[in-house]
Amino acid sequence: MADTHPSSPELWPSLQHEARRIAAADPVFSRILSAAILDHSDLGSAVAQQIGVRIGSGDAARARFAAVAREAYAAAPKLVEAAGRDLGAIATQDPATTALLPPLLNYKGYVALQAHRVAHWLWSNGQPDLALLLQADTSTSLQVSIHPSARLGTAVFLDHATGIVIGAHSSIGDDVTILQNVTIGRHDTLPGRAPRIGRGVLLSSGATVLGDVAIGDFAKIGAGALVTSDVPAGCTAVGTPARLTNCPEQPMAVGA
Repeated sequence: MADTHPSSPELWPSLQHEARRIAAADPVFSRILSAAILDHSDLGSAVAQQIGVRIGSGDAARARFAAVAREAYAAAPKLVEAAGRDLGAIATQDPATTALLPPLLNYKGYVALQAHRVAHWLWSNGQPDLALLLQADTSTSLQVSIHPSARLGTAVFLDHATGIVIGAHSSIGDDVTILQNVTIGRHDTLPGRAPRIGRGVLLSSGATVLGDVAIGDFAKIGAGALVTSDVPAGCTAVGTPARLTNCPEQPMAVGA
């Protein structure tokens, strides 16, 4: 499948243009836009500032988290590329907006996801304590808890985001949409195995995916569904416990 999401260098001029246009029309809001966009040289700097502002509980914490994010972006430019793809995905998928600036400034799911990407980088580079601190403060401030060891693809959209929990070692593919109150985690009987979510999956509000489970590409998990067994690619899983429907081939019970 062709990549249709713009890269961060392509997004940044568009963000600046949106900010300048709004600032010219609203002098009061222009100071906020200057601090958020116009005073920055690139997308990474702007996203790092948002992480600090939205997660830090005081001036010192805000400055510390923003600095940590900037250090991660300098060391791993792919994190900025992922931030751009995530933002572009929201603008193309979310019917509530067609612009780039509102998700960057107002969507807590976007900021929580970028904070996780920084935390995952810290976790993978020998700084687990700082990674867990960033996770904890993100959970407190934004009500999104993603363990730093979890691996998330790009163009991911945490829609509304409140109550999302993604446990340790979970794996989530590209182009995945996750709505509020979704839980993805390990099962008590298999603590070493976590869910694996394929590309293009939709996880609807209140869905729970537990254990050594693979969700195939472009599957859909219905609102409130409880999934504890594999869901083949392209299928829809609904109910508690989940059953399969709308599969490309003959439907069968999830637990069969």
